[in-house]
Amino acid sequence: MKVVIFALTFLAAASHAVEPYPWKAAVASEKITPTEEVWMAGYAGRKGPMESVKRDIFAKALAIEDAEANRFVFITLDLIGVPKEFRIDVEKLAEEKYQLAPGAVLINASHTHSGPMLRTYRPPGSDKLLPSYSSIPEADHEMRVQQVIDYRKMLLEKIDKLFEKTLSNLQPTSITWSKARAGFAMNRRTPVGSAGWKNSPNPNAPVDHDVPVLQVKSADGKELKALLFGYACHATTLGTMEIHGDWPGYAQHFLEEDHPGAIAMFMNGASADQNPYPRRLPVFVERHGRAAAMAVEAALQTPQIPVSGPIRSAISWPEISYQTAPTRAELEKRVAEKSGYEKRYAEFLLAVLDSGNEFPKSYPVPTQVVRFGDSLTFAAIGGEVVVDYALRLKKELAEKSNGAPVWFLGYSNDVMTYIPSRRILDEGGYEGGGAMIYVRSTIHPAPWEPAIEDKLIGEIHRLFDSLE
Repeated sequence: MKVVIFALTFLAAASHAVEPYPWKAAVASEKITPTEEVWMAGYAGRKGPMESVKRDIFAKALAIEDAEANRFVFITLDLIGVPKEFRIDVEKLAEEKYQLAPGAVLINASHTHSGPMLRTYRPPGSDKLLPSYSSIPEADHEMRVQQVIDYRKMLLEKIDKLFEKTLSNLQPTSITWSKARAGFAMNRRTPVGSAGWKNSPNPNAPVDHDVPVLQVKSADGKELKALLFGYACHATTLGTMEIHGDWPGYAQHFLEEDHPGAIAMFMNGASADQNPYPRRLPVFVERHGRAAAMAVEAALQTPQIPVSGPIRSAISWPEISYQTAPTRAELEKRVAEKSGYEKRYAEFLLAVLDSGNEFPKSYPVPTQVVRFGDSLTFAAIGGEVVVDYALRLKKELAEKSNGAPVWFLGYSNDVMTYIPSRRILDEGGYEGGGAMIYVRSTIHPAPWEPAIEDKLIGEIHRLFDSLE
């Protein structure tokens, strides 16, 4: 008993000995619900535009300043993911108007499949912009392209407002970290023998059920300002023709409803091969949202770990190569033998060659690291990242930082296609390279190189080490 009492006394004394770091922070929200009938992103097979708005969608920002006047801004979006060009527009705005370096801004999308289309593309050999979904009637192309242009202009203006609202209103705050777990995500890669892989729940495959939470309060701890939380799960509970944020949108709504005055922000993790189950019924989108919100509430009941400074951050865009591109003869054979999207993508690649262009050899995939002193690390990779990355990086970076927690993010700064691990690349299937045939806004002539996992994780380690 004496040993226990001594241990408890020591822990209590140690906890009281930790001085709160002198943070300043501010949080803001802007509605980004489309105001006109737009085409929706996420499912290429949709045959018409949105029919209604089920729940508003939002852009949100959390700006943080440390004791050395270093500033960092998290931006979260209830959208499928921003293109690289839009990230560059935000960087330019942040640097020219708010003196923020590129590494001081992180954009994360919830990847809802119930938001507006954000991409267009130029057909090979043409200067004409087309919508990124071939299912749009040709007579509507010009209108839909203009809607994308107008929406992205509005979105940039909203982000400008978020920068202004937060960076001009920084107040003394306390910031703590904690985590809990949620269980509705399940790996969706199920082997089917020689047929490959199908999209269905696989309870025996890897998952990441952590729900990390950043709690921002007033300096005296009495007023909750913001809840930044994460989870690794696709936002694909529903495939209806209604605008909404899927389960992450509902989770944020429930948290803000239960904590009046606070703003809840969701950041998606390594969810490329993770789906919410069960799905496809309206009742499930609310239940998963409530489950995520309850996991956040559970995290708030655990011991809160103070977040220390200073803020150190960096971003890079390492070039990831493609495997050997198909020859003209191979593409012509695909056109003759394949059907559907496989045939159409082979025709698209042939058009690239016919226009006198060459296939790209590589693509720059964004990587970003944000370190809050030695207390917490955010590691982010662009694209739809499979769960293997999170499980590996959380282990490897924690070993480098004496066990400090690591928060992994996918869908950050650019979403160009899936980012497989070496294991999944070797296995193949949709996440292993099959999904690339559905992309028109970026030319992916072949699957990623086998070294993709080691290159991206190696770059995260390089950035981490550079911020010591």
